[in-house]
Amino acid sequence: MSESTEWMIGIGIGLVVIAVAALIVITIVTLARRIAGQAATAEGAIEVLRKQTVALGGIARVNDSGVRILHAARALRKVAVGR
Repeated sequence: MSESTEWMIGIGIGLVVIAVAALIVITIVTLARRIAGQAATAEGAIEVLRKQTVALGGIARVNDSGVRILHAARALRKVAVGR
């Protein structure tokens, strides 16, 4: 092979490597934009969820009342049944 042919092969291989690297970078940027869009959507959804669950702030008190009612019912059953 002549020296000019080797140069052309080297330049061709270099161009292929650059094209592959550019394709990888483009893919990464595209995926990053998609992830950023999904993150923005999730952030909005979390805000909506927070607003919907603020009303459940007293749920601990409701649970405590339910537990007390359950204990009272069990105590009454024991008295009624005799066990």
